[in-house]
Amino acid sequence: MRKKVIIQITAVLLILTILLSSCASTTVLQSSPSGAKLYMNGEPVGTTPYTHTDTKIVGTTTILKITSDGYEDFNGVLVRNEEANVGAIIGGIFLLFPFLWVMDYKPMHNFELVPSKK
Repeated sequence: MRKKVIIQITAVLLILTILLSSCASTTVLQSSPSGAKLYMNGEPVGTTPYTHTDTKIVGTTTILKITSDGYEDFNGVLVRNEEANVGAIIGGIFLLFPFLWVMDYKPMHNFELVPSKK
């Protein structure tokens, strides 16, 4: 009887761990040259390299702008649909809502800034 309770508790803890860890996704945003100013959705967040973590659902976008003196501004979009999240897939088998986080960002993004022509 006691062994059965321990197994059930372990199973619940494992499921909770998978569900909680599978919601967040992290990526490192790098630029050449490094030290460029980074804006996300119009707000300044820091300089490159920058580690970004969020818990947005699949398909959501973040608007990026990277600026550096002497270089043209880079405008782009970061979309959470780049890599499959195995933890969320396994969690989704037990409960449906983890499928909202089934995709992650790639671990790293590199952006090459173009020198300005001025």
